Amino acid sequence: MAPAERSVRSAVHVPPRSGSAAIWLDSIDVGCEPRGIRWANGAESGMDDEQRVNLGVSLFIPYRYTEDRMFRALQDAGFNDWTLAQCRVFQRIAPDGSRLTDLADQAQMSKQSAGVLVDQLERLGYVRRAPDPTDGRARLIVIEGRGLQAVEVAQATLDEILSEWKAYLGTRNFTLLHQILDQLREITDPYAR
Repeated sequence: MAPAERSVRSAVHVPPRSGSAAIWLDSIDVGCEPRGIRWANGAESGMDDEQRVNLGVSLFIPYRYTEDRMFRALQDAGFNDWTLAQCRVFQRIAPDGSRLTDLADQAQMSKQSAGVLVDQLERLGYVRRAPDPTDGRARLIVIEGRGLQAVEVAQATLDEILSEWKAYLGTRNFTLLHQILDQLREITDPYAR
């Protein structure tokens, strides 16, 4: 692919079909595979300093791999009536429910857009609106029966992914990675509690 074509495809995600996900970032084709990152420009055997991905992209790749794999597992389990955009809002619903404004803020979208997605999720049986016990004027979005079933599938898939990563990295490195990311979350996640 010519450099001009690559720049047009920057930040476009191509859904996985054969066990890996290809992601175009900063004009570089980055594939997510169970054993790591592959580069489409011929350096699949390793990375030298010129090909090393910046840290932000390195943090994004495992997230996108996890998201893709969980979404496929949900579809394979019969939860094929919702979109990835709906899932991204759904995953932010707190166990005891969330207000629409909080979901919109966390999903980085307008309240109106989040409202449309929640309406769709409600029609599909994943969520329902309920009175907020702390404020009679407000409503909470709470996970409904079908949504709880989807959460079980997603959690089982996440557990499987993390188990694979732990086996690959080793217990020490996996634990260290988790601790470091938790520490970074303290200064990067406005929703960390």
